Amino acid sequence: MIQISALPAFTDNYIWLLQDHRSHRCAVVDPGDAAPVLAWLEQHPGWSLSDILITHHHHDHVGGVQQLKDTCHATVHGPANEKIPGRDNALKDNDRVQVLGWEFDVLAVPGHTLGHIAYYHHGLLFCGDTLFAAGCGRLFEGTPEQMYTSLERLAALPEDTLVYCTHEYTQSNLRFAQAVEPGNRDIAERVAKVSQLRADSKMTLPSTLALEKLTNPFLRTAETSVKQKADEWSDRDNRSASAVFASLRSWKDTF
Repeated sequence: MIQISALPAFTDNYIWLLQDHRSHRCAVVDPGDAAPVLAWLEQHPGWSLSDILITHHHHDHVGGVQQLKDTCHATVHGPANEKIPGRDNALKDNDRVQVLGWEFDVLAVPGHTLGHIAYYHHGLLFCGDTLFAAGCGRLFEGTPEQMYTSLERLAALPEDTLVYCTHEYTQSNLRFAQAVEPGNRDIAERVAKVSQLRADSKMTLPSTLALEKLTNPFLRTAETSVKQKADEWSDRDNRSASAVFASLRSWKDTF
């Protein structure tokens, strides 16, 4: 069995740690800082870091890669179309990669960055800064249409898929979700649960795609109430779901 846990980094990042208890090998996803990973390895003698999975090139996701590779001789997997330090395995859309005996599908999900990828293994999604709990990433490089298409691709995965994004943004994202859908009972219920978790200093991840479809405005652009709010904010008739998304993302940027 592979166990998945989180190593906190910086103020709100999570480095996902995959542990294979049979082989005592582990892998990490988006290690922006090497220190939490090296500290874990020091606290767990006999374990070795075999693989590093990267979703995109931003420093808070790749800052620790070279040190970890030099220290642990791990294999670095990352998007082919971005500059990733120490990358050994350049991955493109629809590639597959074997990590700790698990096969991951590689999904191109441009928007936050142009070369952003996600890793999917049945029931598990490591999506970097594309899909967040109750939100999505900012559009630093891509277009609203690209990000909308990427989110729709992720939303088409099985609803019980666990969503492992890389930031603890859930509480602030839910404040925006409530502004978009003040009458959404699922959002209100999630706000209460997340508020309690954060008050107890507990993480709010992973999420599930089923929960995101009920509470994440960026996956709910086809809902009449969401379109109406987006139209109201942008003062125009957003005629397509991607246009609704674009208005929501612009609104969130200034929220």
